[in-house]
Amino acid sequence: MQKMTTDQDLSLDGQPAAAVLAAKGVDVTPNKDQGVIKVVKRAGIEGERPMIGDRVMVHYTGKLVNGKKFDCSRDRKEPFCFNVGKGQVLKAWDVGVMSMQRGEICTFLCKPEYAYGSAGNPDKIPPSSLVVFEMELLSFEGEILTEDGGIVRRIKVKGEGYTNPNDGASVDVHLEGSCGGRLFDCRDVSFTVGEAEDKGIPLGVDRAMDKMQKGECCLLYLKPKYGFGSEGKPEYKIGPDKDIIYEVTLKDFRKAKETWEMDLSEKLDLVDGVKNKGNQYFKSGRYHQAVIQYQRIISWLEMECGSGIEQQKRIQDYVLTAHLNLALCFLRIKEFSQAVDNCNKVIELDESNEKALYRRGEARLTCNEFSLAMADFQQVLQVNPSNRAARAQISICQSKIKEHHEQDKKIYANMFQKFAERDAKTGKTKRRRNDCLRSSMNGEVGLKRRRRSQECLS
Repeated sequence: MQKMTTDQDLSLDGQPAAAVLAAKGVDVTPNKDQGVIKVVKRAGIEGERPMIGDRVMVHYTGKLVNGKKFDCSRDRKEPFCFNVGKGQVLKAWDVGVMSMQRGEICTFLCKPEYAYGSAGNPDKIPPSSLVVFEMELLSFEGEILTEDGGIVRRIKVKGEGYTNPNDGASVDVHLEGSCGGRLFDCRDVSFTVGEAEDKGIPLGVDRAMDKMQKGECCLLYLKPKYGFGSEGKPEYKIGPDKDIIYEVTLKDFRKAKETWEMDLSEKLDLVDGVKNKGNQYFKSGRYHQAVIQYQRIISWLEMECGSGIEQQKRIQDYVLTAHLNLALCFLRIKEFSQAVDNCNKVIELDESNEKALYRRGEARLTCNEFSLAMADFQQVLQVNPSNRAARAQISICQSKIKEHHEQDKKIYANMFQKFAERDAKTGKTKRRRNDCLRSSMNGEVGLKRRRRSQECLS
């Protein structure tokens, strides 16, 4: 437990602040070189501390050891945010903040090599200066790896090197999965990135691999979409729609060849296997995993031309099929804009593609774009007049458009009725006001006449 120290303690008998801090503080640097000395002013909430990659929010004041302030977030009336341990801020901050607890206020005495170095900061900080930061840790949260916030990572042990596993890489990991504080999975396992489902490993672990480095140990907080979904995992006694946590250690990995490292013949040799894997996932309802496989095909072949008409056609067929399958996957997982995008890619290459037109129509219909959807289904009938499904969808679109128009009529009718009622009330108010004015004027005229008559009588 770090020793509590007050502001009064840091100004004993006029001693220099640096000497007092050094005497009262604790060295929080990993190698204990006295580079960052910490004094706690107010203890934080007992519990976790920030980990590498966490998004932290702080208030801070920076001073020279003579007490001169050179920066302060409170003067700007807004806290400062950064990802700790990522080199986004001074080294002293990365080191110091990871020693803090939520709500804690402390003072750091920082050597130049942990702050502004031998150069200092022009007009503010002299070269090779010791500096003091008072810092309050307001909040922190893990690094969000997906746009929907479904995978959050917190790094316990930083990995080594600068390379990461890619799709198709072989990885050796140690896994520990827990749910509600109960450990349900603990094992060493090897798998291919993009195919973790084959080993009973959830999608979230698979999708986090390309962010990890060899030797890294991290916690992954997974929402149901990236865990075991609405089905749960009966063999682990996990019910549907449960959040889970996996502690993952990446022991080793062997990268797959990148697209630019393969020639066309290598890519074409691999495509059928990847497509079949995607089809297997799709048939078993693992649509997110299927997406990974189909996207690999597109990344390999979308920019390839091929030599000769036959090879060009083969490449185009693979790309069209991958886009069509992606569109179907995105329809299943209700990502309709993605479905439309993939259908558009097919139609750019083949404007009369029946499946692409139909699937784009389905996506648009679900998004209530009834007229656009109907146009797609009508094009399907132009390509294939016997397509009964498209004809049925046109009927649905027509009904929806009619229903939409009826709703609009009711809305506008109610709107106009309210306007008419308001106008009627406004008219009555105006008439009442005019009547009052006339009455008032008549009263005044009568009063004047009575006054004149009184004057005549006298």
